[in-house]
Amino acid sequence: MPIPVTIADDSMMSRKVVRRALPADWDIEITEVTNGKEALEAVEAGKADVLFLDLTMPELDGFGVLSYLNEHKTKTIVIVISADIQPEAKKLVDKLGAFRFLHKPLNSEQLSQALTDVGLI
Repeated sequence: MPIPVTIADDSMMSRKVVRRALPADWDIEITEVTNGKEALEAVEAGKADVLFLDLTMPELDGFGVLSYLNEHKTKTIVIVISADIQPEAKKLVDKLGAFRFLHKPLNSEQLSQALTDVGLI
């Protein structure tokens, strides 16, 4: 049975980069969303056992998504992929329960290592 995965980023190009970096043999069903509100809807609909999350998005940013997921104790595995290089952002992401913080531009080796570390591949 495929693992439900959601890619949340307002940039279509960034979503494509994440999609292409995913292991080709990984049995997943991908949902793409463009803002934090849609990301939470995907989680609530069971479409995000794994969530690749950008921090800067319209309507609800990645920090808001992480706060909601943390407060509601969801089992979603969140991997943040962001161009934000501020140490404070990394600390807050860690505090809010993200599994990993990966910097843009993303490469497939970083992503594969994160997925291996969490036991998904």
